[in-house]
Amino acid sequence: MSAKMDAKNEIEIEEKELKAVLTSPLSLDNDSGNDYRAPNLLQRVFSLLKTVRPGSDLTRFTVLQLPAIFNIPKSQLQCYGESIYCVNNDILSRCANGETPLERFTSVVAWSISTVRPLMFGVAPYNPVLGETHHVSRGNLNVLLEQVSHHPPVSALHATNEKDNIEITMCQYAIPKFQGTCIETRVHGKRQLKLLSKGETYVMNSPNLVIKFLPVPDVEWLGNVTIKCQETGLEAHLCYKGNSFLGRKGNYRSIRGKIISSPDMKTIYEINGHWDRTVAIKDISNGKTTVIYRAKDVISSLKTPVVKDPKGLQASESAVVWAKVNEGILNKKWDKANEAKISIEENKRELARNRMLKGETWVPKHFVLSGSGSKETGDRDWEIKPRNLTLPPAPIIVPL
Repeated sequence: MSAKMDAKNEIEIEEKELKAVLTSPLSLDNDSGNDYRAPNLLQRVFSLLKTVRPGSDLTRFTVLQLPAIFNIPKSQLQCYGESIYCVNNDILSRCANGETPLERFTSVVAWSISTVRPLMFGVAPYNPVLGETHHVSRGNLNVLLEQVSHHPPVSALHATNEKDNIEITMCQYAIPKFQGTCIETRVHGKRQLKLLSKGETYVMNSPNLVIKFLPVPDVEWLGNVTIKCQETGLEAHLCYKGNSFLGRKGNYRSIRGKIISSPDMKTIYEINGHWDRTVAIKDISNGKTTVIYRAKDVISSLKTPVVKDPKGLQASESAVVWAKVNEGILNKKWDKANEAKISIEENKRELARNRMLKGETWVPKHFVLSGSGSKETGDRDWEIKPRNLTLPPAPIIVPL
């Protein structure tokens, strides 16, 4: 009885002492936030060499085994969420309150561009563990994410703003491939933005993330993005471009594209600019140019989320799960960060082994996950459905 009471008391203490360590968001001012600076490359290489021995088999060496010195102090799940709730200019309200379908559509294009954030070469966020969640509010916008699958890694997002009648759902899963001079990560999954009071649904995809080794190490967002609204018949086709192999910078972080009326395929606007500076549209009918997006106004000087309600924190919250690793990285205590990271990953592997032995299947708490695809290639089109139509305010908020 005493042992059971001790265990119960220990659990209660843990629940009372949940601690979230939050770090500044990825922003235009500094790729990794103002409370973190990546160690120099030589220091990272030495740290990596300490984890392998001469003659070690590297065929099974994965990103999970990388030392914490290669991580920024946040989970990839948080990075997904930040792209939605960490902004200085409320573009989402412009989307909902635009007077005409075309005005609303151009605002949606601007909002889609705002979700692209600068990243740093040589460091990466943690891979989310299965069941990890992230719940944050900014004003009337409530955002909830969950890691709904580990193999393959699938992240789900649901956001609601009842005041402006907005709902967002996103399902993202990344597939990295080594291409010789770079690693290209294709970001699959559907993004939906619903303006409920207008009866409009906007469906879009994400550009791909490319880590380049030559000729100059860098991280770029590249590829084609399509945004469609079936109800209005409007479409946008964007192309994210980067440096050429020869190092020409004219296209660096540039966007080119157009907005068309799909019934007659007539071009209404041409789109031109840079996602880290300004993006403008040119009216084909009269040549007038209008700036629809200013990165400095939207993703610069971003505020760090704070815990408003400590008792509302869940043990699965990203900033709680990785708290000790975050502290180790921020304080440059790499041994402690590595120990904490290994402990988290081993614990999740042990839980997975126990489920397998018991024949249990893990079920997401906040989403229903489904997928269909090719058995030959293994490719699947994952779909997520939120279990709740609306979201409550979160214990973590972004100060306005």
